Amino acid sequence: MLNFYKTIDNRVLRIDAPETGCWISAVSPTEGEIAFLTGDLGVEPDFVRAALDEEESSRIESEEGQTLVIVDYPSAEEQADENKTILYTTLPMGIIITQEYVITVCLHENMTILDLAAGRVKGLQTSLKTRFLLLTLLRISQRFLIYLKQIDKISSTTEQRLHQSMKNKELIQLLGLEKSLVYFSTSLKADEITLEKILRGRIIKLYEEDEDLLEDVLIEIKQAIEMGNIYSNILSGTMDAFASVISNNLNIVMKVLTCITIVMAIPNIVFSFYGMNVTGLPLAVWWFPIVIALIASAIVTLVLMKKDMFH
Repeated sequence: MLNFYKTIDNRVLRIDAPETGCWISAVSPTEGEIAFLTGDLGVEPDFVRAALDEEESSRIESEEGQTLVIVDYPSAEEQADENKTILYTTLPMGIIITQEYVITVCLHENMTILDLAAGRVKGLQTSLKTRFLLLTLLRISQRFLIYLKQIDKISSTTEQRLHQSMKNKELIQLLGLEKSLVYFSTSLKADEITLEKILRGRIIKLYEEDEDLLEDVLIEIKQAIEMGNIYSNILSGTMDAFASVISNNLNIVMKVLTCITIVMAIPNIVFSFYGMNVTGLPLAVWWFPIVIALIASAIVTLVLMKKDMFH
């Protein structure tokens, strides 16, 4: 799907056809739309294909007066299961800067594109291509911070539920959050390298106000990396702690069952002796084995309780 936007009177408005200084949003474009971008608008075909590759890593590249910046943006999707869990992951988005246009290419619609199109990004000017790029990167870094705080909140809620009862679904959810933090950390580090290349000013010309904005983006990215590492370490420690708790609970259960088995084995031993077809057993009357079994079981139970074996 192709949409065209242009800043008119400080407002981002949708237009019907591409104009010089406009922003072109390509979300999951069809083959015909890709042909329009590469044929009619002269965009490098390799740039468009790279932006649509889910496995493409963050990087910056320039060729024949066009610049491609690929960055990873965060994505949150609600899973279609009974627990309504949220899956956090990252996907690549390409920002192509040409002489006339700035073009964003991505596989799925995301909050960053929606914010840009709705005019929720302050100071956005589609004609100022470098500033448009930096404001987009700033919005992506802020979205990372928002999702990281959501992950921290979900993990805290799940941990509280785990304190009440050990269930597999909570542990699986924590494992999913831990995996999401790994995705975030990897993508953020790749984005940081790309931003540092932009900061050198060799590929994209930076003005003084652009350098200040880029430094703000780098600060946000570094903060997101630090938060991701902290949350990942906390979540990893929590998972290890709960694994130890589960193992300890299993040991307690096995210890209690072993003690019960010992106590239950005593009557069986006594009755086995008096059930044999032999003579000469002391007090071979019906009540004596029962009394002996009860007394012996009680003594063993008291000894085990005194040693705190039933807890």
